[in-house]
Amino acid sequence: MTGSDESRKPLEGLRVIDCATFIAGPFCATQLAEFGAEVIKVELPGTGDPVRKFGSKTDCGETLVWLSEGRNKKSVTLDLRKPEGAALFKKLVAKADVLVENFQPGTLEKWGLGWDVMKEANPRLVMVRISAYGQTGPYSPKPGFGRIANAFGGISFLAGFPDRPPVTPGSATLADYMAGIYGALGAMFALRALEHTGEGQVVDIGLYEPIFRILDELAPAFDMFGKVRQRMGPGTVNVVPHSHYPTKDNRWIAIACTNDKIFGRLADVMGRGDVTGEGTYGTLAKREAARAEVDQFVTSWTLQYDRDEIISMCTEGEVPCGPVFSIDEIFEDPQYAARENLKEMTDPRIGTLKVPNVVPRLTGTPGGIDHLGPSLGQDSDSVFESLLGLSSTDIEKLRDQGVI
Repeated sequence: MTGSDESRKPLEGLRVIDCATFIAGPFCATQLAEFGAEVIKVELPGTGDPVRKFGSKTDCGETLVWLSEGRNKKSVTLDLRKPEGAALFKKLVAKADVLVENFQPGTLEKWGLGWDVMKEANPRLVMVRISAYGQTGPYSPKPGFGRIANAFGGISFLAGFPDRPPVTPGSATLADYMAGIYGALGAMFALRALEHTGEGQVVDIGLYEPIFRILDELAPAFDMFGKVRQRMGPGTVNVVPHSHYPTKDNRWIAIACTNDKIFGRLADVMGRGDVTGEGTYGTLAKREAARAEVDQFVTSWTLQYDRDEIISMCTEGEVPCGPVFSIDEIFEDPQYAARENLKEMTDPRIGTLKVPNVVPRLTGTPGGIDHLGPSLGQDSDSVFESLLGLSSTDIEKLRDQGVI
């Protein structure tokens, strides 16, 4: 990308090597790519990142997960298990700012590519390492995926109804995406520190740790009161009514009354101002003591109206509310359209495809999607020639040896 400073993406000039697989590490690198970093994805020859085969398949051979989440990256193939591949990898890392990996701990070390070797090759390197349990601790060597991290991190226990088994909290990949976000944030912290220290460092994330970090007062409440929060269905601890409620047209609406004032507004909208103030449900303590009764009180009202009618009434009454959307409704919603949360991309392999747009939104130097996930190894020749100075003969030889 060229032009004035105002047209530049904020991470232009940053080079990232992404040798991670599936979601967590690659999503970390994708976010950096969205904001201008040159991300070179290193994949195993012949097969590539397994996420290319994970999810809904398309006619071009790549899955929708890959096309969406592999965006803005270059793809090169390199077998890190072979000495020649490891040697080339070290040369790539020597010319990079950030390295992202999410292998099981000890894997890169087994190939002679651990942090000590990477740091020697590039003392200013920031290495993001995402694994199931982190690089230390008794569980460090164990494998894991997002579902395991959700369970171990404490959020799966909270998901579902109290009389039923724990369920998947939204998506089994929640932990992967959260770890990717923290990985990108950690990389930015480490790069900022590099400006002062002149030395790189490791960003070490256990897949379960971002999940544990977002559980509001769960830890201090147990420490202080011995409280073990149980599953509450769609309800919310400490406040009520603050849940999902059914509507006359067989849809659902989310209503959030976080204090007495907002509940008073809801009661007014319902035409039941008598229950506020000194009334039956006037204080949070009273509502908490009668949680099921309060939720039924609101449900009896929401079932009298279609979802859009309730949204209109609550909006006019300044009561926080919103539809419980399915993806087809998201595609039709004017707020999503106005914010351009869906980006239509054109790709010669599949035509057009709408994917989630970039987050966050920067007003001065915004990120963007330049292209969908690349074909396996499509940039091998150009990267190895321009960055490492290999000749076409060298590249063909390495290809014949199965190194690339």
